[in-house]
Amino acid sequence: MPTASPRARVQRTERWFLRRGTPTMIAGYGFTEHILPRMLPALAFVMLASLAWLVPLKTAGSGRWVLLGVVVAVTIAAWVTISLFVRRLPRFSPAATVAILATYAAMPIAVPLLQLAFDGAITLPGARALGVLAFLVFFAAVFAATYVATTYGFGTLVRQGIKQAVTDLRNSVQVLGRALPVLLFVTLFLFFTGELWQLMNQLAWWRLTLVVALFGAVTVLAAAARLREETGRVEQDFSPPMLTAACAGTPLAAVTLDAPVRAVSLNGRQKRNLLLMLATRQLVQAAVIGLALFAFFVLLGVIIVTPAAAEQWIGSAPAISPLLPGVPVALLRNATLLAGFGSMYFAVTSMSDTEHRKQFFAPIIDEIERTLAVRAVYLTLHTNTATSSSATDLR
Repeated sequence: MPTASPRARVQRTERWFLRRGTPTMIAGYGFTEHILPRMLPALAFVMLASLAWLVPLKTAGSGRWVLLGVVVAVTIAAWVTISLFVRRLPRFSPAATVAILATYAAMPIAVPLLQLAFDGAITLPGARALGVLAFLVFFAAVFAATYVATTYGFGTLVRQGIKQAVTDLRNSVQVLGRALPVLLFVTLFLFFTGELWQLMNQLAWWRLTLVVALFGAVTVLAAAARLREETGRVEQDFSPPMLTAACAGTPLAAVTLDAPVRAVSLNGRQKRNLLLMLATRQLVQAAVIGLALFAFFVLLGVIIVTPAAAEQWIGSAPAISPLLPGVPVALLRNATLLAGFGSMYFAVTSMSDTEHRKQFFAPIIDEIERTLAVRAVYLTLHTNTATSSSATDLR
């Protein structure tokens, strides 16, 4: 089997970073060279899907649903084709970049004009009041969201988080058996607090959602603090044996290291990428635990809390959930609040407690450590390759 050239190893390692959800580790990571090509499938999907706003057209008559199906089929086919093209990591010329951005920028004007020409109305919600401005806001928001998600590999991180959640669910007996007893000890007595039931009976769902989001923000802040400590520790141990072990199973597995590799400091974008990687995994783990806590408290409330007890705690007849007849809304909100608090407590504890850290947090840190080690070898190989290319050009 022929040995891969250093340049081929560099390119394959860059694809490895993309599959890991850490694209910012690529040397010279920039908008034109790396981000825009990977944004193209999503942008093309939005541009083609926006044509669905023209369907069903009044002028299409009974065939409008066939026309809608054609639009959807073409949109999906284009998205798949462009996605396969982007996997090659193409690099667009300045002219191609300008053409792509200009085409996308023209869509907020072209779509409503086409709608007015064919149908005499604009179908985007709120567009009748705002006109073209609604389309400008919509396409700008989509572009910004796509840019951020593509820059930090958010889609890949979410997929990895979902896979991890499925694994956690398969091992739910072990995971919940370790996590739930401690969490129930912390939260169980709060469940029987009359003041909390009174508050939950009056608290709107959107306010409760903000509280749960606040718990999530605390988890992210704790992860950021822990990440700084872990990153500094890993970069001090870039010895050849450690790097060789980390590169096993990667495109750099065949690289021979005779001396320690110098660590290159992470920039702000790379630190945010690693933080997003860590926070995504932590939040997914916390969500699995939170769902179990929510189910436990709802079941406990249905068994123990009678309508008379709920009325006594609240001070009046409790509001009943329209989706779950006979279940007080206060019970569902109470379970949600305690599940959110318990999830935050679990996520923070898993970073500090020795036993929890080994079970829940260490695997995530191992992935980050491996990414940093592979990055160190990759940058060394990338620099040597660039130097060799420059020397060849001078000859």
